[in-house]
Amino acid sequence: MIRLAVRVRRDQAELVLAELLELAPAGVEEAEAGEDVEYAVYGAPGELPSLPALQAAAGPALVAVTTTEVADDWPERWRRFHGPVVIPAPAGQKRAGARGGGVPRLLVRPPWEPARDAADAEQEIVIDPGQAFGTGAHASTRLCLELLLELAAAGPRRGALLDVGTGSGVLAIAAARLGFAPVLGVDNGRESVEAARANAAVNDVVLTVLQLDLRRESLPPPGGEQRRWSVVTANLLCPLLCELARVMRPAPDHLIAGGLLAGQASDVAAAFSVHLGLREHERRSEGEWEALWLSLA
Repeated sequence: MIRLAVRVRRDQAELVLAELLELAPAGVEEAEAGEDVEYAVYGAPGELPSLPALQAAAGPALVAVTTTEVADDWPERWRRFHGPVVIPAPAGQKRAGARGGGVPRLLVRPPWEPARDAADAEQEIVIDPGQAFGTGAHASTRLCLELLLELAAAGPRRGALLDVGTGSGVLAIAAARLGFAPVLGVDNGRESVEAARANAAVNDVVLTVLQLDLRRESLPPPGGEQRRWSVVTANLLCPLLCELARVMRPAPDHLIAGGLLAGQASDVAAAFSVHLGLREHERRSEGEWEALWLSLA
């Protein structure tokens, strides 16, 4: 097994991470490296991103690229890198019971972490992080989950939800647990589609997952009597979010957009305003990442 590490300047680390996730959607390991930041991926030589692609992704921030053979315990190291993540309940909902109609906090854990006796005020979601991007550990995913909880707490109506770029399916699975229905996840990667379907089965939720390329194919309607999606979640990078604003019709009632680096949220909000008439309802940030909740109301 090979560990391929990219060392980059700290001031551009988050920008590089966004590019690396395009090459390694299963996620990357992050470590401190003095004044720099090191991102690493693991795999057999033929499974790893090519060196030219890594150099192009890192661009002027690149300090060094190194490859090392790792010991047989690398799966255990990968497991230690992914632990449980808690997404707190919205303000005023901390004591609400999941079965009592309130909005609970979420506990997202990998399958090797033991289950625990969850209180009524907690929903547990099991996500295998070795298959596709979206474990709840990354700031962009956490911000989207926080806004999804806020949206669920805002009113009792939880209609059809579309998750664009579903990855591991964590946002779609959380939505199904919160009572949104029907829920559809789409992704252009076959591995992500398979991962989301497997994770949905593990979590015992009703979730449809389709392979779809946003640049070439139209987004499907919710079907039935529902003419449009009540909610769209999209944890994507800025260019794809702007493309989504251009091609999605009709506008959903609400849209949660993540994957935005600092300074990009205003441009994305403007794109959805121009093309779909959506207005910014709430903006959240963590570190270099931002997420938006946009609404027609």
